Amino acid sequence: MKRTNTDVPSFGYTGAESHDCRMVNSVLARIGDKWSVLVVMFLADGSKRFNELKRLIGGVSQRMLTLTLRGLERDGLVTRTVTPSIPPRVDYELTDLGRSLQKHAVALAGWANENQSAIERARTRFDSERKQTS
Repeated sequence: MKRTNTDVPSFGYTGAESHDCRMVNSVLARIGDKWSVLVVMFLADGSKRFNELKRLIGGVSQRMLTLTLRGLERDGLVTRTVTPSIPPRVDYELTDLGRSLQKHAVALAGWANENQSAIERARTRFDSERKQTS
């Protein structure tokens, strides 16, 4: 028997509460993207300047870091403080809301790290089974 979309658990949401998941999806899209989790994790121990974050997060482009920080700021997870100087100093820091996310992001990253071998084995097994049935 094949599962269908009617087999998806409701997680306790019924009626009016479950009519629209767009808000949940938009929040999960923000906090679940590749760079946001890393930014939140690196800001856990205090404020950082843009270039410091860029150095800590290997592989992120300046544009992607800018967009990520802007999105986190828009969602109330990060504050941006500009100190007038030459050149201007810009610091980013987690808000209380961002700190409440940080503990969950660290836990999720820990889970991913602990289970990466098992996940890779499952992927390899899945891919080999797919090749055999093709």
